[in-house]
Order: sequence, then C-alpha cells, then structure tokens
Amino acid sequence: MKIFKVLGSGCAKCSKTAQAISAVAEEKNIAVSVEKVNDPQVIMAFGVMRTPAVVVDEKLVYSGSVPSRGDIEKWLADV
Repeated sequence: MKIFKVLGSGCAKCSKTAQAISAVAEEKNIAVSVEKVNDPQVIMAFGVMRTPAVVVDEKLVYSGSVPSRGDIEKWLADV
C-alpha cells in the first residue's frame, strides 16, 4: 500500500489534492493511505516552500499547486 501525505495548511487546494488522490486510487482499485499533514515543522522538514505538497512513501514528489490527474496516475503506477 502506498502512503500519501498531503502537506499544507488545510486550505481548499490541500483538501482538493487529498480528494483527487483518493478518487483516482479508488477508481483504479489501488489501496492507498492518504493523510493530511498541517504541522509546520513536518512541512519544513520536507523542505516545502509552497503548498499543497505531496509526499509518497516519505519522498517529496510535488509541491505548489493541485497535481494533475496524470501526476497522480504516475505516482500510483510507480511501485
């Protein structure tokens, strides 16, 4: 199971990012865990300057805006 963390302040874009990841994973029948993280210390530990940011299996893969469906599909395909 892939573990996704959506880093951000809890804004609408952060929520949309988490929902999009969950929706695409469900559509493709892939088990994932999606966690929203709004602790500034955790966010800074990943070196994130712009949110929302996405961490997959403890690796920062994206930041600064809501990711595209193509980005999400790529993360889900990488095993």
